[in-house]
Formats: sequence, structure tokens, C-alpha cells
Amino acid sequence: MVKPTSVTNSIRALRFANGEMTQADLAERIGVTRQTVIAIEQGRYSPSLELAFQIAHVFGTPLDGVFQHPGGSTR
Repeated sequence: MVKPTSVTNSIRALRFANGEMTQADLAERIGVTRQTVIAIEQGRYSPSLELAFQIAHVFGTPLDGVFQHPGGSTR
């Protein structure tokens, strides 16, 4: 059984804020399957750091604008 991640994300909201981008559109732009995007959005899968940066780049936002951890900022 896969343990859900504690990292949350704003991918769904960002997709809709960016021209209602579909999961398939995002998947194609970052080089993964639609199922991977679904799993990341639902918090069932944590992307690699490289993939997380690619997602943030697609939306033109910093990494912490896409992904959040319940521990909060370390600044």
C-alpha cells in the first residue's frame, strides 16, 4: 500500500488559472503520463525535485507557489 505524501500542491488551481490546462496538457509539457499528473495532484505521489521544478516552470511560479509542506517555511 502506498503511503500518501504530506506535501500538498496547487496544481489543479494553477491549471485552471492558466487557460484551464488539462492534466494531459500538463503531462505532455513535463514529459510524464496523465496518470502521473493525477497522482501528484491527489497527493498520492511526490514528484522528483527535477519534475517539481519543471511543473513550477510551466506555471511560471516559484516551487513553493506550487508545492507546500505542512512544516511551513524555514525562512
